[in-house]
This record gives sequence, C-alpha cells and structure tokens, in this order.
Amino acid sequence: MKLSTLTQQIQPSLTLSITAKAKEMKKQGVDVISFAAGEPDFDTLSNVKNAAKKAIDEGFTKYTPTSGIPELKQAIINKVRKDHYLKYRPTEVLVSNGAKQALFNIIMALIDKDDEVLIPVPYWVSYKEMIKIAGGKVVFVKSKTFKVSGDLLEKYLSPKTKMLILNSPNNPTGIVYEEKDLKDIAKFCLKHNIIVLSDEIYEGITYEKTQHSIAEVNEKIKNLTIIINGVSKTYAMTGWRIGYALGSEEVIKAATRIQDHTTSNPCSISQKAALEALTGLQDHLPKLVNEYKKRRDFMLKKLGEIKNIFPIKPEGAFYVFVNVSKLYNQKVNHSMTFCEKLLEEAKIACIPGIAFGDDNYIRLSFATNMINIDRGLTRLKNFCQTLLV
Repeated sequence: MKLSTLTQQIQPSLTLSITAKAKEMKKQGVDVISFAAGEPDFDTLSNVKNAAKKAIDEGFTKYTPTSGIPELKQAIINKVRKDHYLKYRPTEVLVSNGAKQALFNIIMALIDKDDEVLIPVPYWVSYKEMIKIAGGKVVFVKSKTFKVSGDLLEKYLSPKTKMLILNSPNNPTGIVYEEKDLKDIAKFCLKHNIIVLSDEIYEGITYEKTQHSIAEVNEKIKNLTIIINGVSKTYAMTGWRIGYALGSEEVIKAATRIQDHTTSNPCSISQKAALEALTGLQDHLPKLVNEYKKRRDFMLKKLGEIKNIFPIKPEGAFYVFVNVSKLYNQKVNHSMTFCEKLLEEAKIACIPGIAFGDDNYIRLSFATNMINIDRGLTRLKNFCQTLLV
C-alpha cells in the first residue's frame, strides 16, 4: 500500500523512540540509566487513584460530553481563576486526551494552508509536526538567550504570520518567562493581531521564578490567547491522558468539533481522577518541587565537574539542556551521534538537541532518583573524557 504524502513527511518523535529503546534494553537486562523520560518518576497520588476506582465501581464507564464532564471543566475554571485571576466560562474549556491532543485540536482549528507560525528555538518536538499536518508553515525564531522579545519577533514577521507558540516553563531549557517579558510579547501580538498558543504544561514546576500566563497581561491579549495545560506533569498522571485548552468560545467550539470526529470524549475514568487531582489537597506540590530542586542542583554540580560541556540552569520543568558541541569530533559530530554513542558505550539514554532544533545540545531529565543521577553522570564524565583523547 502506498502511504499518503503527508504521512511520509511526518517525523517520528525522537523523545518517545529513544525512551522506548532504553526501556527495551532494560527489559533485556542491560543496565541502562535513562535521562530521557519526559514524565515524573513519582506515582500518582493515592486519592486520585481511589477516585478512579470509585468511578469504575459506580459504573462511570460510558461516553461523556466530547468537551469533558461539567464538574471537571468547572474545576479547571476555578483553578485558573485562583492561580492566574483569569475568568472563563464552561463553553471556553475543552478537555482532551492529554495536552498533546488539546494542542493539536487548536492548531487544526486555527491554522490554514501556508499560515505561518512563529516557534522560538529550542522547541518541544511535536509543535512543528502538528503545524505541518495542518498545512501551515513553521518559522523558527532563534535567540542567543533562548528567550524571544517583541523586537526579535518583529524580524520574523510576515503578512502570513498568524500564531506564536509560547512554552513557559520551556521544554527543553527550563527557562521561565517573567511578567515583563510577557508584557513585551503581548504588545507585539496585539499590534499585529497574532494568536498566542500558550503551552503551560509545566506550570506547577518552577524554582526561583513564578510562572505567569501571558493571558494575565490584559483582557485584550487574553482574547487572543489559548492556554494549554493538563494534569500529566504536576500530578504525575502522564498515562491518564487528561489535558485541556482554555480560550474564546468560537475557537473552543471549533476544536471540540475536531475532537468529535477523532477521539470523542477523554476517558471517563481519567476525568474523574483529574477532578480529584484538581480539587483535592495540593500539599504534595511543594514537596515535589523541592525534590526536583535538589535533583536539579545535584545534577548541575556534577555536570560542572565535566570539562567542555555547558549546562543551562533550568528555572522550571525537570530538564537540563547541555551544550556538548565542544566535544564533537570526526566520529561524534552532532547531537544524534553523541546520544547514540552514549547509549551504546555508556548505557545512558538522553535526547539529542536536534529534536528540539539545536544540534549543539543534549537534554537530560532529572525525573529520576539521586542514585541514578550520580551513577549516570559519572558514566557521562568518563564518556566525555574518551572524546577528548
């Protein structure tokens, strides 16, 4: 059978494929230490699991409204009002099968053939493929600081520019946009009527800085913004697949129609679990963030002992983006071969920076325990020394 032209143009997710390869090696008995994971290593909270069990026992196993059960949508509205002082109505909320589907639905609802979408580099791997599927054109915005500003965005503007994708805290750098940054970007978007797709999935995991949504700046930019979030990272619920989008009623209705004909509603049981996650006690979060901070600081300390590599200190999420280009040689000359050799020789799995648009870097996840971080970075140090010989 001949595959469609579009399918042949879509690249597989390097983050998922490398994580899967590392897991397969572990199954075969290989002592692989994985820094590839894009998910918390903590278990889902017991009260959340109990809510799911209760839903099953009570027979809550049928279809729900496509856009989500009313009580979950209200819990999302209450959360956003409490955390960001933003007001939304139930008709402005769409619950999807993970934040990834929420992003995809919105992109499909808004992007036409040849519409241009501004994406700051480095970026999460799926953005460009989603835009490609929608028929749009990706315009990569490069900055030495890995942060964009209104002035920088002006240089990439064209009559076809329709959307900016903003990800804060950022995957893979962990950079967090401050209020002054967001005001500057909002000014640019309002001037040119640019839609903002604000990916805030790592919202709950920040360290020295507080996460703010660009929709907080003023009502005008809120009307141009679609917020994407979910329960995967903050509540260690990656496999439950619950994400959501908040935006204008017109956009949310259009995205809901797309979901009508793709997946219909998210899993009914997962929705009940997500409801408990959002409305139950939140005292786990400070502990979670504190543990990640300890791991981050330990990883940065260990990386600082390795010559000719340069990590970026993350302000949020659970990744360290590390410049390894000084170690490139004839055999290891880009991030993909670096990661392949690292897995083959040192039995360490990590993600090549090329997946995020920057071939000078690799991404290390500290969503693993201290013992693995210590053992893994000792192996990394030894591997890097072999490249200097």
